[in-house]
Amino acid sequence: MMSAMPRASTTTMSPLAALAVGSLGVLLIAVALLPFNDRLNEAAPALLLLIPVIATGALGGRLPAAAVALEATFAFSVGFLPPVGSPRVDVGHDAVALALFVVIAGAAGILIATVVEGQRAQVAADEARIEVLEQAEVQRSALLRSVSHDLRTPLATIRAVATDLHGEVPFDPADRQELLGLVIDEVERLDRIVANLLSLSRIEAGAFLPDREAVDIGELVDACTSRLRRVLEHVDLRTEVAPNLPLVHIDYSQFDQVLSNLLENAVRHSPEGGLVEVVVRNGSSLHLEVVDHGSGFAPEVRDRVFEPFASATGANSSGVGLTICRSIVEAHHGTISVYDTPGGGATLTVEVPSCA
Repeated sequence: MMSAMPRASTTTMSPLAALAVGSLGVLLIAVALLPFNDRLNEAAPALLLLIPVIATGALGGRLPAAAVALEATFAFSVGFLPPVGSPRVDVGHDAVALALFVVIAGAAGILIATVVEGQRAQVAADEARIEVLEQAEVQRSALLRSVSHDLRTPLATIRAVATDLHGEVPFDPADRQELLGLVIDEVERLDRIVANLLSLSRIEAGAFLPDREAVDIGELVDACTSRLRRVLEHVDLRTEVAPNLPLVHIDYSQFDQVLSNLLENAVRHSPEGGLVEVVVRNGSSLHLEVVDHGSGFAPEVRDRVFEPFASATGANSSGVGLTICRSIVEAHHGTISVYDTPGGGATLTVEVPSCA
């Protein structure tokens, strides 16, 4: 995992605090120089009075810098241009000097403030980029763990079965069929994992848009549960589809993927022979529930079950299935939520507008 990189400081003063610091600086410099006024030319106090103006611009921004520049101009005029002690200046030489000081002080303060604000903006952008890179590194590591576990496990099963079938030990037809069925299960599992990972890459690329068509949701449920019959044979599946449902305008293949992921998630967290329910009804929106009565989600991870690679309960999964579900549902302007099933387990609810 990428180590944390040092972050440049973007801290700054509030405008009022910077104004107070700049004003104090002008006062201290003016008081310190006044005893030597008769021995100084105009350049020395002018240059020294620029220091608090520049500092204010760096600490607080343009407006405080402009205000301190006016204060420095007043101090320069009263304390160091004849007649000393009065803001009046000689219209000739002193007026030109004062005008130059006003221009230089204001320009210096605003310029410094602009440069510093630009640097802070760059630092903030760099920090945001570092955070994105760190998050990408976290997800890359999670993906590698997912691939090393989720893909190697079914591949190991397939290799073991293929080795047994290729060996010299004879198998009776029933055992052979059982072994071949195991291979089919693992191949289908691999296919679902790869489909989820490919869908995730399309989501991140912004290319996961639904291709809507009029769909009979009851037929979709029947087709999906029939295709997953070998996965679902370990649980007690019950479906409840309301009669006379209107057609729903959704992407058939994407919602087949949603239901497949929700069912596989329910089976994964259910005990052998546990009850899994699919409930579909319709009102102002399509309402789909997949209910299990298993281990459910721990309270500390319930809020992040839809995040990529969040294997919330430590079960064997790639951690992207529910992320895909959320992306598909939101692309259909719908919502997906997770609740505790009364008595234990988890209920995942999908709401999608009937017509979109």
